[in-house]
Amino acid sequence: MRDFLIILLGLDMIAVVAVLLTGAVGMTTGADPRRQNRLMRWRVGLQAVAVALVVVLILYGR
Repeated sequence: MRDFLIILLGLDMIAVVAVLLTGAVGMTTGADPRRQNRLMRWRVGLQAVAVALVVVLILYGR
């Protein structure tokens, strides 16, 4: 179970970085502000999932 959670955390962190870079590139090219807002919401949501997974891993390790 712990290995599965660690893999999920790794995938989530990769997704956070991908969304962050997509948003950063979009801002430099003058992309649609609504799309940038949507990417920001996705990034915050993915970060919340990452924090929750870390908490579960900490609690599971005890």
